[in-house]
Amino acid sequence: MTHGHSHAASHYGRAFAIGVVLNLSFVVVEAVYGRLSHSLALIADAGHNLNDVLGLVLAWGAMLLARRGPTPERTYGFRRSSILAALTNAAVLLVGVGAIAWEALGRLNQTGPIREGVVIWVALIGVLINAGTALMFISGRKADLNLRGAFTHMAGDALISLGVALTGLAILGTGWFWLDPAVSLVIVAFIVYGTWGLLRDSLNLALDAVPEGIDMKGIKDYLAGLPTCVDVHDLHVWGVSTTEAALTAHVVMAQAACDDALLARTATDLRQRFGIEHTTLQVELGDPTFPCRCRLGS
Repeated sequence: MTHGHSHAASHYGRAFAIGVVLNLSFVVVEAVYGRLSHSLALIADAGHNLNDVLGLVLAWGAMLLARRGPTPERTYGFRRSSILAALTNAAVLLVGVGAIAWEALGRLNQTGPIREGVVIWVALIGVLINAGTALMFISGRKADLNLRGAFTHMAGDALISLGVALTGLAILGTGWFWLDPAVSLVIVAFIVYGTWGLLRDSLNLALDAVPEGIDMKGIKDYLAGLPTCVDVHDLHVWGVSTTEAALTAHVVMAQAACDDALLARTATDLRQRFGIEHTTLQVELGDPTFPCRCRLGS
């Protein structure tokens, strides 16, 4: 593992540890004051935050597993655990907001008085904690789907807490208790919209789809432009983890001109130009007597 990867893992490891401690503490505070203030919104938000704490623990564990080296049984190590964590995080978040939506729909016809002041201050504390935790993952959310999942969870929680606080203020001024479940439904819609992309991308990686941002046509054109190359087939690109992509391909050469220098330069170019971390090429000479059985018309 490179020094850069070790430094990043250490940095985000601290971020996960801080996020878990802060958010778990807030779950306890929110649940207690939710009961004291008779606010179902705070209690429901506490349950949602508890789900997200579990999501942070899952993402943290996946990051640690991804750092473990390969074994004879797991030749890529545990890198794909980060993909499973991102997929699980997305699913858990959608289930969590589904529970909030169900609760909100039930409360539309059964509203009651709450202690608005307590709700407002507890929710504002939640905004600070969740937004601060989200900021710790903001720099890595574009490069790592697992970190994007953690960021989405915390940003969504900050949005929910802000909605609860604003709703408390509105109820304090108008006495309209139905605003609490109504605003909750609006917040749920925003979270579902933001989470759907995470679910789609993590599911695609779990099914070995080409990672987002990989230029397959550019890769094929580059390989076809190698010295004496006459054909490229059986080209596959997939995500080894949420940050690494692998490639395998068969390249047919008119002459046996492929040496270690060309292979090394090709792997370097694929990494620098296309983000491919693991390259495996099978070089063929196109002898019709021994046709490649893996040709898929790619």
